[in-house]
Amino acid sequence: MAESEFRARFPWYGPDLQTIRNSLVRSPVRVPSANARRLELPTNDGSGDVMLAVLDRPANQSRRPLIVLIHGLTGCQDSDYILNSARFWLDREHPVLRLNLRGAGPSRSHCTEQYHAGRSDDLRFVLAALDDAILAHGAIAIGYSLGGNMLLKYLGEEGVLAPFIAAASVSAPIDLAAAAQRFNRPRNWLYQRWLLAMMKNEAGARGARLSDGEREAIAAAKTVYAFDDTFVAPRNSFAGAKDYYAKSSANGFLARIGIPTLILHARNDPWIPVRTYEESVQKLSPNTKLVLSHSGGHVGFHGRGSSVPWHDRRIAVWLDTAVSRDQLGADDTPE
Repeated sequence: MAESEFRARFPWYGPDLQTIRNSLVRSPVRVPSANARRLELPTNDGSGDVMLAVLDRPANQSRRPLIVLIHGLTGCQDSDYILNSARFWLDREHPVLRLNLRGAGPSRSHCTEQYHAGRSDDLRFVLAALDDAILAHGAIAIGYSLGGNMLLKYLGEEGVLAPFIAAASVSAPIDLAAAAQRFNRPRNWLYQRWLLAMMKNEAGARGARLSDGEREAIAAAKTVYAFDDTFVAPRNSFAGAKDYYAKSSANGFLARIGIPTLILHARNDPWIPVRTYEESVQKLSPNTKLVLSHSGGHVGFHGRGSSVPWHDRRIAVWLDTAVSRDQLGADDTPE
C-alpha cells in the first residue's frame, strides 16, 4: 500500500467539493468527433440486448493499445470524467472505447435489462463483440466507481487469462454493503437523495421492460439499499441486497487478479469508507498496486498543476513502470 502525492487545487478543497466539482463546473474539454465511430455490441445471452459504445481514434495512427473506459453508476459515454479521460488518452495517441454499460445512456433504448455492480459477464460480451482489428495492439481497461468494482471482479474471475495488458480502477466500491451503509449517514442524505433519483430515472427510462411490481418497488424505495433490496436483487436472481452485495463486491476477487492492476482511492471519499481498502490489503494479489491518497473525494482528484484529473496522470505514470515499452507502443508515445 502506498500514499500518493495528490494535492487538491484551489478552490476544490475537501471531499465534497472534490466529489461534486464535475457537477458544478462542466469541463470545456470535449472529444473531437471526426474520428469517432459508434459500435453496437450484442450481449449474446438470449436477451437481445445490445450495448453501445463510441470508438475514438487519435488523429495520428499508432501502435498504442486500446483504452476501455467503464463508467460508474448512472454514468455513460458522455459523463464528464469519461470525456476528460478520453481526451487525455487520445492526446497520448491511444484509441479509446467509451462503453455504455447495459441499459446505460444511449444503450438504454437497446436493452431490456440493466447493468449492476456484479454483472461482469457484460465485459466478456463486449470483448467478444469487438473486431479483432480494434484489439490488434492490446487493450487496457479503466473502471470508475461501480464500473471499477465490476472490472476488478471480472479480473479476479479471469485471473492470468484476463485479455488486458493492464487495468486500473478509480474510487471503486469494493465492499458494496459498506458503501450502501455509508450513504445512510446523516452527512450523506443529499448525496443519497440525488443518486437515488438518478437511479430511478435510469431504471425506468424508455426501453426498460418492467413489471408493475418492479415499478412500484422503484417508486417506493427511499434509500439506495432499499432500491437494491427490492428491485436490483430480485430482478437479477439474488436473495436480497445482502446476497447481491456479498456476491458482487470486488473485495472477494482481489487475490486472484493476474495482470498488472492499479487501484486508486481517496481516504476522504465521502461515499466509500477507506477501511474497506485497508481491510483488503492482505487480499491483494502480487500483481496489484493499491494507492490511497489523503484526499480527492469520489472520482474527483482535481489536483494542482494541471486541469487533467490527477487519476488520469497517475495511471499513465504507473503504466510506464508496470508495462513494457513494447506493449505500450512506446516508440509512438508523444513527447
